[in-house]
Amino acid sequence: MKRYRAINSGHRYHIEIHGAGDRLVLLHGFSGDASTWRAIIERLADKFQLIAIDLLGHGASDAPADIASYRMEAVAADIVDLLDQLAVCDPYLLGYSMGGRLALFLACAYPSRFSALILESASPGLADQRARADRRLKDDQLADQIEKAGVASFVANWESLPLWSTQSKARIRAQRAQRLANRSQGLANSLRGMGAGAQPNLWRQLPKLNLPTCLIVGERDDKFRRINQDMASAIPRSRLSLIPAAGHNTHLEEPDAFCQAIRAFPQRR
Repeated sequence: MKRYRAINSGHRYHIEIHGAGDRLVLLHGFSGDASTWRAIIERLADKFQLIAIDLLGHGASDAPADIASYRMEAVAADIVDLLDQLAVCDPYLLGYSMGGRLALFLACAYPSRFSALILESASPGLADQRARADRRLKDDQLADQIEKAGVASFVANWESLPLWSTQSKARIRAQRAQRLANRSQGLANSLRGMGAGAQPNLWRQLPKLNLPTCLIVGERDDKFRRINQDMASAIPRSRLSLIPAAGHNTHLEEPDAFCQAIRAFPQRR
């Protein structure tokens, strides 16, 4: 568990490394950090060396003031830089939600750097320009609200979203301390720089993606199930794994089924 400085940007990232075997890089979702992968690390440390990164603005990683540092292109370059420092070549890449959108961008921008791609509840972005502009406005408004009202107010509202309706109240409470440990500037700027409204549209890149790709989505997550079905049709070497009884956060809600889907995905480049 160390902090590494990305050479090109100078930003420091908190990284946790567990287990031994094939390398598997873990990218968490918005308002999360490396600790949110704990149940997965416990179940997969016999097969993989798991490298969990606190993304910029989250956890113990830096939360700079300049929004440009949070652009997907900038954060992706930092991740590649960090993997170079760790001498990690051709790892599996796993991203959840926001981290899944970043993982897909990394696979499209640096296809030779990874051997396989695992996306959980991810999206290639919004194809429609008007929808993307509307979402960017909403992301900017939420970012302003986080900075004005603070992290505690944001977390209270975040926990009430329909996206988490498949999670018990106890499970939501268990995530609260981790979410509250974030900083308002980091969360706000992450939304402005890497939110769904700011993300580049990657739909046209999917047919060109030649990495073995596993798409994992909860059976009860209607919106992302439809998105991932379309992604599976567009990505040449993809397979879709539906996790029964799970919603958006499948690795939290059904960790055994989630890890089984990964273990059943032996493909490499």
